[in-house]
Amino acid sequence: MRLDDDDFHPLTLEDKKIFDDIYSRYPIEHSENTFGTCYCWRDYGHYEIAVVEGCLIIRGSTDSYTSLRCPIGPKNPDVLNAVIDLALSSGQQAPFLVLEPWQYQWVQEVRPDLRLKEDRDFFDYVYETSDLANLEGKQYLMIRKQLNKFRKKCPSTVEPITEENFDEVKEFLKRWCQWKECDKYTILKHEKEALWESLEVFDQLGYEGIAVKPHGEIGGIAIFEELNPKTAVVHYEKGMPECEGIYKEINYQTAAMLKDRYQFINRESDMGLPGLKEAKERYHPHHMAELHYLDVSS
Repeated sequence: MRLDDDDFHPLTLEDKKIFDDIYSRYPIEHSENTFGTCYCWRDYGHYEIAVVEGCLIIRGSTDSYTSLRCPIGPKNPDVLNAVIDLALSSGQQAPFLVLEPWQYQWVQEVRPDLRLKEDRDFFDYVYETSDLANLEGKQYLMIRKQLNKFRKKCPSTVEPITEENFDEVKEFLKRWCQWKECDKYTILKHEKEALWESLEVFDQLGYEGIAVKPHGEIGGIAIFEELNPKTAVVHYEKGMPECEGIYKEINYQTAAMLKDRYQFINRESDMGLPGLKEAKERYHPHHMAELHYLDVSS
């Protein structure tokens, strides 16, 4: 079996049904494989897909790299080898990504010659929803104190994000980007575009969200969706600096909304940012959804 560029097409909104069909039979655990992430970030990642023998193959390309992902679907060694061969032909130093737990063991069995390395910066943090919703025990004492302090200083209401308050959410995002100076930084600029895109096709993506409103104005949001039947994934958490502790309220309210529906919440990776890593570890993840890549540099 051989793959080439002609087997791929640029990702479109219509492709969601392909993802939904395959993921219903082969559930995913890593946020980077979600349709919404690929679609909303497509101007940055230039995502393309191919479907071969019932397997979904995702390829992404930025200014600095091109990579193919391990096929999602039935375990077909011919398809796997075809993807790896195409990846190796690209000449990239890290041309092949393995994001799902079952894939890592399978790739090692089929291709023991490959050198797979972990990329800790892009491990997803996965938490017990009940832990985030209850915040019980000494390990969450400081978070409870900070949450109480926020609520005294910034009494808030919480409402779901729907078409009725999209305009308010967009105004919030404009304020947030002005504060963060999104247009000065490549990733923040593309994240702004991804957030905007997510609102434009919110219902089509199956997204949900909450808006936290201190003193009657949106000060923070979270946008999330189902990752698999046991897990929700939070794609975006944004808060303004006026009310210290608002991220803890966003996190708590998201978990409270999801606790009766999902055992776990995936809050994505820390991207190697020390402050974000510390913040995510403070909530004591249940486990990590790992990412490995093929290292051909040596």
